[in-house]
Amino acid sequence: MRITRRQAIGGLAAVATLPATRLFAQSKLALPTSPVALNVADVAGNLALTQTAIENYAKAKPELVSKITFTKAPAPELPGKLKAQQAANRLDIDLVLTGTDALSAGLEQDLWVKLLPDHSASLPDLAAIYLEPAHRMLALGKDHGVIVTYYPSGPLLEYMPDRVKKVPATAEELLAWAKENPNKFLYARPANSGPGRTFLMGLPYLLGDADPHDPVKGWDKTWAYLKELHKYIEYYPTGTGALMKELGEGTRDMTVSTTGWDINPRVLGVVPKEAAVATLKGFHWVADAHYMCVPKGIADEKLAVLLDLMSFLLTPEQQAFTYDKGYFYPGPAVKDVPLSMAPQESQDAIAEFGRKEYADWIANNPVEIPLDPSAMVVAFRRWDEEVAGKKS
Repeated sequence: MRITRRQAIGGLAAVATLPATRLFAQSKLALPTSPVALNVADVAGNLALTQTAIENYAKAKPELVSKITFTKAPAPELPGKLKAQQAANRLDIDLVLTGTDALSAGLEQDLWVKLLPDHSASLPDLAAIYLEPAHRMLALGKDHGVIVTYYPSGPLLEYMPDRVKKVPATAEELLAWAKENPNKFLYARPANSGPGRTFLMGLPYLLGDADPHDPVKGWDKTWAYLKELHKYIEYYPTGTGALMKELGEGTRDMTVSTTGWDINPRVLGVVPKEAAVATLKGFHWVADAHYMCVPKGIADEKLAVLLDLMSFLLTPEQQAFTYDKGYFYPGPAVKDVPLSMAPQESQDAIAEFGRKEYADWIANNPVEIPLDPSAMVVAFRRWDEEVAGKKS
C-alpha cells in the first residue's frame, strides 16, 4: 500500500501528541560529566547489608560519584520529612533504602519516582535475575521501587529454652502461654518492626482467617486474637532491637522473630546463643524485602547515577555481601549467589549461628507476599488504634 505525504505527516503529528514517557521510556538518562555527591537514607537497617557494596561503587566509579553520605532514621518519620522537603523544593535525600513500611507510606503519598518500566533500559532484566519470591515482591513497589535484598522472614517464635519448658505448637497455645505467663511474651510495633509486621501478616494464615490479604473484611479472627493477646503484653517496643535486648537480658522469655532477627542478635551477643526458634501449626512464610526508592525532585543526572548504582548492587559479586552476619538471612535477592561467595566472616558467622532447619523450612513451607501497600497502611493504622490503643 502506498503511503502519501499527507498520511506520513499526519502519522508524525499523531506521534508528536503521544506522551514523552511512552516515546522515551526505554532510553537511558545521560550520566553526568562530573561526579555528584549522593545522600543515602536508610530506614530499614539495610546498610548493614549493602553499605560495603555501595562504597565499592564509589571506589569503582570516581568519575560518577564524589562522595556518599549515609543517614539512618525510623521508617515512620521519613515520609513526612520527604513530603516537607519536596514541598519546599529543598530535597536533600537522593536514595532511600526501605522495607515495605516506608515504601507503602511513600506510595500512598506519591513520594517516589516511577522507575519501571520508564528506566528499565538502565537496569538489568529483573525478571531474569531475581529469585522467584523476590520477583513477586517487586509488585509491591508498584513500579516505584527496585528490590535490593530479600528473605523469607517469618513469623517464627524465638524463646529461651531454660525458661520456656513447653513450647507452643499452635497460635491458640501461644495465647494460652501468654495468659499463663503475663508480660513474658512481647512483640514490637508492626509499623516499625520486621518481626512485628511479619507476625501481624502471618496470623491470618495461622488462624485460618477468611482472607489473609484483606485486613478490613478478612481478618476477623486475627483482630480478635491480637486484642485478646494484648491483655497479657506490658507494652510494644518501637523497634526490634530493644525487644531483642529484653529477651537477651531475661526480661522476656519469648517473642516473634525472623530468620535474620534470630541469627544476627546471637552473632552480636545481644541474645544468648542457646536461644531457640519454632514454627506454629499452619505456618506460612511472609516474605520481606528491602527496596531502593528515589524521591521525586531528583535531578536527571543524579537519577542516572542512582540507576547505575542499582545495577551495580544487583550483580552477584555485590549481592554476596548481603549475607552479612545473618541480619536478613539469607539476603541476596538475585539467583546464583551461594554463601561461598560471601566474605569469610559472613560464612563463619552463619556456620556457627545459623540453623540447619532453615533450609528445610524454606523449602517446604509456602512463601507468601505481604499485603499490598494500601492494605498495609490500613493494617498498621488498625493495629495502632484497635490493638495498641486499646486499654487493658
